[in-house]
Amino acid sequence: MITTDVSKAVSALKKGEVVAIPTETVYGLAANALDSQAVAQIYALKQRPIDHPLIVHVPTLAAARELTLAFPPGAEKAAAHFWPGPLTLVLPKNKVVPDLTTGGMQSIALRIPQSPDTLEILKRCGFPLAAPSANPFGQISPTHASHVEQSFGSQAPLIFDGGPCRVGVESTIVSFLGEKPCVLRLGGIPLESLEAVLGPLLVAGKTDKAIAPGMLPQHYAPRTSLRVTSQKRSGPPLEKELDFSHSPRKTTPMNLQPSKSSRRKQA
Repeated sequence: MITTDVSKAVSALKKGEVVAIPTETVYGLAANALDSQAVAQIYALKQRPIDHPLIVHVPTLAAARELTLAFPPGAEKAAAHFWPGPLTLVLPKNKVVPDLTTGGMQSIALRIPQSPDTLEILKRCGFPLAAPSANPFGQISPTHASHVEQSFGSQAPLIFDGGPCRVGVESTIVSFLGEKPCVLRLGGIPLESLEAVLGPLLVAGKTDKAIAPGMLPQHYAPRTSLRVTSQKRSGPPLEKELDFSHSPRKTTPMNLQPSKSSRRKQA
């Protein structure tokens, strides 16, 4: 069900249910970040590995500090410049946060979203919301409420429609766990903008053991193959089909620009 009623979304979240909510980046599957049973529903619905941490959304900097053991000066500076916004900070977590929410890690990924609707939902709930992207694990993130409904079909939770997402890509993630800040995932805040505020940053590579969302070798992968055509000056064009998904193809390939030979065969 899709709704535009904030009260309905808040009521469901307070009951421990999962609700799809909009942010400026993408739509997220939200649940009470401090309730392990609610968070477990997110993992089950997304079919997400339980060692893959979730990003926790809060309405204020004070609320973020309550969930951490330390908030270093660099993180304070980043928050002052980019929050609310598409920047996630990884910090040591307070024990009040369940291990399930953080994928078993002793750190927490935090951000304050820009979406007025989501900020209102957060303030009215009175608890932080764990909210990874509202799509099956490893697939493309939704930027419209209808995308969430299409992704989950009959299993779709209540969806709060806040309109299209303004940024349309995931948040940038920066870790402040080490001696120097390290970018774990590039996203809505460009690296150049971060370095203009924080100075030179380390940038992590892909890894089989994700310490933040989006770090696996394959993530945010479309299920539709892509055919790339190179038009040569003479002879037939060169064509190559690219398949970004490891799962069996469920759709018929669509050639957006068939070669003349292809069109003759179809005729």
